[in-house]
Amino acid sequence: MSHNGPSAEPDKRALRRDLIAVRSRLTADDVREYEAALAERAGELPELAGARTVAAYVSVGSEPGTRALLDALRARGVRVLLPVLLPDNDLDWGEYAGPDSLAPVRHGGRMTLLEPSGVRLGADAVTTADVVLLPGLAVDARGMRLGRGGGSYDRVLARLERTGARAALVVLLYDTEVVERVPAQAHDRPVHAVVTPSGVRRFRAPRT
Repeated sequence: MSHNGPSAEPDKRALRRDLIAVRSRLTADDVREYEAALAERAGELPELAGARTVAAYVSVGSEPGTRALLDALRARGVRVLLPVLLPDNDLDWGEYAGPDSLAPVRHGGRMTLLEPSGVRLGADAVTTADVVLLPGLAVDARGMRLGRGGGSYDRVLARLERTGARAALVVLLYDTEVVERVPAQAHDRPVHAVVTPSGVRRFRAPRT
């Protein structure tokens, strides 16, 4: 059900299309350079610096790169959880044990994802995370995130809310993807912070 009138979803589709088009023009060298900067900037976030468990994801294509950050977290002894896409678009989770623990998995006609090849921990494993790193296409001045529209992370966020989990929600983006406003529905919740290659912007403090 739409909470924002019939025009909200078309607006989201158009914005997604525009943002993906900009990303598609990035070169492999651009992505690598931004990935290194993202990992460095993320290290400035106190929630990540003090985290014992972080739920993250493996970036693909021209997404803001996460692999340098995953390895930096693991090198510090952080337990890193990575998602496994289920047939219903929900997410199971597995533990990251280094680059060799990732396996390419093709999901129907969609893109191939790199997923953890070890033991599956169940959908509720994300509720043990101190920080949840969220993929996205944009975030606005209120901290509202625009995702790709698959709904997987809407389920994650609903699960965190339902269980009373107190994870800090952090989205990783390029600088140009921090925008004035994205379409949002009444049930959407803002993230706590965004990390871009140029720095960190905070929107709200996590619950304590």
